[in-house]
Amino acid sequence: MGFGGISIWQLLIVLAIIILIFGTKRLRNMGGDLGSAFKGFKKAVNEESESSSSPSAVEDAAEVMSETAKKEEDNS
Repeated sequence: MGFGGISIWQLLIVLAIIILIFGTKRLRNMGGDLGSAFKGFKKAVNEESESSSSPSAVEDAAEVMSETAKKEEDNS
């Protein structure tokens, strides 16, 4: 038994279908974009905790998120 009643074979079949639909290159790009978005968010949260009154950390996070959205639009 796997995750919530889903077996490992069912997960592998779903993964294979996703790879067939999107392709490995596009999945790799989306993973990289998602990673950079998380990194920017984490950086913004850490900066916000260091200086709670500074709005620049929020602006930096918004800039990283907008760059990620632009990359995803370019890849589509």
